[in-house]
Amino acid sequence: MSMEIFPNTLLYEFGYCAIFAKGIAPADLLARATDGDTQPVTLSRVEADVIVARGEDADEEDLPDQDLDALYAAGLFDDGPLLRAGSHGGWSFVIEAEGPYLADDEVLKAVSEGTVALAVRESESGSTWICYAENGDLLSSFDPLFPDQDYGTQPQVLEELTGHVEAIRAGQRPDAFTNAVGKIRQALHCTVPPEADAGPLLAVRIAGGYD
Repeated sequence: MSMEIFPNTLLYEFGYCAIFAKGIAPADLLARATDGDTQPVTLSRVEADVIVARGEDADEEDLPDQDLDALYAAGLFDDGPLLRAGSHGGWSFVIEAEGPYLADDEVLKAVSEGTVALAVRESESGSTWICYAENGDLLSSFDPLFPDQDYGTQPQVLEELTGHVEAIRAGQRPDAFTNAVGKIRQALHCTVPPEADAGPLLAVRIAGGYD
C-alpha cells in the first residue's frame, strides 16, 4: 500500500482495518461501530500502541499525558479491540490495528446506515479486502486480486462510481490493492493523509469484542 495515504503498513506493520464514513462525526462513527455502549477517551497513535503492547504494565512514564485512572475507568486496559476515530475532508474514519473486529460485514452495514461507507483491510501476510456499503446494504465485497468475484449485492454500483475494476486491470497484479483503493478513494473524495491519526483521537476499547 502507498505510504502516502492513510492507513498503510508502515504505520500498522501487523495489518489494519479502516472504515471511512461520509458526513458523520467521529463520535457517531464509534457509536455505530460499537453499539454505542462505550465511553471514548482521547489517545494518540503512539499511546494506543503502548496500551496494546504493554497492557496493565503501562505506567505514567509510558503515558505521561494520560490519567491512568481515567483510562482504567474507560476500559482501555480491558482485552478486546481498540478503535480510534477521527475525520478529514468530510469523512470520518475508524482504525483498528490488525483489524479483525472492524472486518465484520455487520459493522460496516451498521456504520453505513443513512450514508455511505468504505472498508479497507490489509493483513500482515499481505492479503487484502475492500468493501463498500450504502444505507445498510453491502454493495461490494471483494479481494482486489479477483475483482470479478465480488460478493456484494450490487457490485456494479461501486464500479460505476469509481472505475476501480478497470484501474486494477490496467495495472500490475501486485499493485491491485493499491490501485483499487487509490481509484476508489479519489473518486469518492475520501483522501486521508498518513498524519491524520497521529495526534489525539477519540478511542474506545470493546471488552470481549473478539469473543
